[in-house]
Amino acid sequence: MVLPAFLIFFVFHTVPVFQGMIYSFTNYKGYGDFNFVGLKNYVNLFQDQRILASYGFTFKFAIVSTLLVNIISLAIAIGLNAKIKFQNTLRAVFFVPNILSVLIVGFIFNYLFAFFIPQIAEKLGITSLTQNILGNPDLAWVGIVIVAVWQAVAFNTILYLAGLQTIPTELYEAASLDGAGKWKSFKHITFPLIASFFTINMVLAMKNFLMVFDHIIAMTNGGPGQSTEAISVLIYKGGFSGGEFAYQAANSVIYFILIVVISILQIKFLQKREVDM
Repeated sequence: MVLPAFLIFFVFHTVPVFQGMIYSFTNYKGYGDFNFVGLKNYVNLFQDQRILASYGFTFKFAIVSTLLVNIISLAIAIGLNAKIKFQNTLRAVFFVPNILSVLIVGFIFNYLFAFFIPQIAEKLGITSLTQNILGNPDLAWVGIVIVAVWQAVAFNTILYLAGLQTIPTELYEAASLDGAGKWKSFKHITFPLIASFFTINMVLAMKNFLMVFDHIIAMTNGGPGQSTEAISVLIYKGGFSGGEFAYQAANSVIYFILIVVISILQIKFLQKREVDM
């Protein structure tokens, strides 16, 4: 059973990756003949202002979203782990966004930003929200962050909940007898003991947000102008409809290496912190 699975993985996953790497050294447009051009595509990438802008947007989006998701999901997980009424029902409700289609969620929020929120803001006299923020080049990324964070919080909350349930309640009882308050209990018991879950959530969230695609396609398609054009969106547009297959293949290789390096650095740094705790 192992050999067929290995062959299927190799043929449908590994071979296309190597093909893409080979095409990145050519001038292939996605059709017709092509010639090898060496490192020309890679050199041009670092001189292309559109490419550099997409990297800037993607990293800004990923860093802000990763921080917000982890802060909010940890707070929700702590609340859901407390002794409250309807605990199981609330856990199910908070997980609902995770099972919804990204495209459907994107289109719903697109409507809310375009019509519902401006109408409410106009009645309340909040002039800054009377216009669709997705149509503003300076604020469109904020709308995408809101939707992406809202949907991603559910999964991270589940992981944090799993971590919180591994902490013995005796530790909190002992801390309470010693006079420790909520903050000291969180700082010296909760957070150190869920450090490994924090590492997993940070790495997964950062990787997923760096690869953001569906939310942008559903909400702005990279606009207004190119203000929300993430790297994956640019690769898709240029590679499949812009006649830049080889050029965007080179972009994909650089992007892949960056994500791997960032993930390894995150794991090394956060695991070292776990040991220190």
